[in-house]
Amino acid sequence: MKRRNLIKNLGLIPLTGFMGHLLPSKAFAGGLTDGLVRVNGPDQDAIGLGGTKFDGISRTGIYERLGVRPVVNGRGTITIIGGCRLLPEVEHAMREATLDYVELDELMDGVGKRLAELTGAEFGMVTTGATGAMIMATTGIVTGGDPDKLWQLPDLTGMKDEVIIPKYSWTAYESAVRGVGVKMITVDSREELEAALGPRTAMVLVLAGRRSMRGPLSVAEISSITKPLGVPILVDAAAEGLPVPNPHIELGADLVAYSGGKYLGGPQCAGLLIGRKDLIKAAWVTSSPHHGFGRGYKVGREEIMGMLVAVEMWMKRDHIREREIWTNRLGYIANRLNKIEGVRSTVHQPRPDQLSNPSPSLLVQWDMAKIPLEGHEVEDLLWNANPRVAVSGSGSFLPFPPNTKPNIRINTSQLKDGEEKTIADRVFEVLSDPPTLKRTVVKPAFDISGEWDLTIKFAAGISKQTFVFSQKDNDLAGTHYASYATRELKGNIQGNEILIRSSYTLNGVRLNFTFTGSVRENLKMEGDVSLSEYGEAKWSAIRREYTSANQ
Repeated sequence: MKRRNLIKNLGLIPLTGFMGHLLPSKAFAGGLTDGLVRVNGPDQDAIGLGGTKFDGISRTGIYERLGVRPVVNGRGTITIIGGCRLLPEVEHAMREATLDYVELDELMDGVGKRLAELTGAEFGMVTTGATGAMIMATTGIVTGGDPDKLWQLPDLTGMKDEVIIPKYSWTAYESAVRGVGVKMITVDSREELEAALGPRTAMVLVLAGRRSMRGPLSVAEISSITKPLGVPILVDAAAEGLPVPNPHIELGADLVAYSGGKYLGGPQCAGLLIGRKDLIKAAWVTSSPHHGFGRGYKVGREEIMGMLVAVEMWMKRDHIREREIWTNRLGYIANRLNKIEGVRSTVHQPRPDQLSNPSPSLLVQWDMAKIPLEGHEVEDLLWNANPRVAVSGSGSFLPFPPNTKPNIRINTSQLKDGEEKTIADRVFEVLSDPPTLKRTVVKPAFDISGEWDLTIKFAAGISKQTFVFSQKDNDLAGTHYASYATRELKGNIQGNEILIRSSYTLNGVRLNFTFTGSVRENLKMEGDVSLSEYGEAKWSAIRREYTSANQ
């Protein structure tokens, strides 16, 4: 699945990816080992990707002593649960990088040249993730590397301040580019692109995928229009690997951004920007350690060297063998689960042309007549048990609507050796002996149709908003007039207990709220609201009363 797919119809999505060579690790494809991965030197027992020690601290205990439970990651390279598993060679490089100091401008210049050798691009730069690469690319393009203009940001007066983006490229991540101060211009055809280009156009931003590779508004088509005008193209290829020659640059892209903590198996907080040397030099001027707008996007010598080694290892990894290992794990889980009456598990391989997170997955489906559980209920049962297992969308922001279908999806690319058995055991327990969940319908105590004045108490602020309800029996529909955007709401009322969901996901926005609580005397309601990835808050609402004009 593609990390940056546009969120549509109130839905969200998952992802994936990785291996080893230089250290004597016992296995690869996800950093897998039984026992310790050792390095030369007095602390050779300190690194234990599959062992029990890290400088004398239990790897499990380091989290549990904080009351935080580790996760068996059956989802893939998801940021909210830690991203990818570091390659042993990357971990070793990061430890070695701490032993000496270097001048960062010299280091980045040397790394830039080495990245050029490895990737075939003109130059390269290590950034704070793919989003950081996109931000620094934008600041470099709009300022041209001019420190005077850098200190003017985010005021873009006198600079090119428009970024064109194909409609298919809108995701949640382009908000970072807008943070530089640019205006995003959406286009959906060649004619719209040609009309949007002008003296204020700074660049074109494209999301990597099938549509960027071929068809209308592909990188090649965009480039044929923008190249003569000197307008650069930046491609967001966050979760891809690094084939050589680079397919996006071959099609006409000027810059390409990658995540380090996805398929490349590098540091979670690092990324890459490769492409035109002049634009990358300008991006480096605007980023940390240099003062100004980009100072906060700091990447240390440890991440720089770790990211470089991840790229070097990409060129050495046995990607075919990796996929075999991931597929074999999925096969083990499938064989175990298919023994349950009413369960059917199928391994799905990525498309041959899939560049982003090209790892296989397992779709587990069941007959609800035999196993009366919905997908999100199985996800919750696995997440809340011990050991904690993450599959499908569990452990992340709440999907909208929740997965009510009888299925879950499992990804094994980030597992340690043997963890596929843990996942198989846990899912088998749930599906072979499903718990009985109450699904009673209680007559609503009130008809709450009408307008309600809503107050949400966030971590350090209060927002005044509005609910408008239409009620039919237990079902609720209506509108949530929020601070950022108006969105549709749906929900239900059981007795005096209420559940309301509202969602806004246009142009990559991720605003998904779930309100739970109770209604009192049909005049007031209150409770808790899940803000999805943004945590929780308290809410209350008071029925709006209208006074007759004749009074």
